[in-house]
Amino acid sequence: MKNKWLEEITEELKKLPGIGEKSAFKITLHILSRPQEEVEEFARKLVDIKRNLKFCSICGGLTVEDPCEICSDPYRDRSILMVVEKPQDIFVFEKTGVFKGKYHVLGGLISPSAGITPDKLRIKELKERVVKEGVKELIISTSPTVEGETTALYIKKLFENTPVKISRLASGIPFGADLEFTDERTLSRALLNRITLE
Repeated sequence: MKNKWLEEITEELKKLPGIGEKSAFKITLHILSRPQEEVEEFARKLVDIKRNLKFCSICGGLTVEDPCEICSDPYRDRSILMVVEKPQDIFVFEKTGVFKGKYHVLGGLISPSAGITPDKLRIKELKERVVKEGVKELIISTSPTVEGETTALYIKKLFENTPVKISRLASGIPFGADLEFTDERTLSRALLNRITLE
């Protein structure tokens, strides 16, 4: 027997990353088994987070206040800037507790085949921040993929004739891996043992 409501919710859940047909259906059934107030509270929180979260005007990370907590923290080292692909990468590095500098979100990676050229990323803003904030080191923390390496090399070339030190996360992160799914210990080791790009 088909149920239109179950199918609609399952279809919506399947749009989430990593959720297939079976998982979506299980989540749907789980939500429906919860008390009404709990489901309403969950829905309210989703709407609130969607309504209130925005991108930080400085780093591009997700925040409620603009600028974000990290950008407005006077104790963070503004001379070191970690360049990441997506806003969620900031949360991953913050969980390690190792990095005490600031972040810059590119908003993607250079991928000519997908039509993503440097001008479609937040690279112009990166150049402006390096000058304005007196950045001495850029840690390029893009995923170890072809697109991630291409982006890292592009940024390295941009700052080639400047005193800015360019480093890359050390090995330990397998090629092709997504930073979002890398454990904290591996990320901490990669960050502490970062290498200077020659």
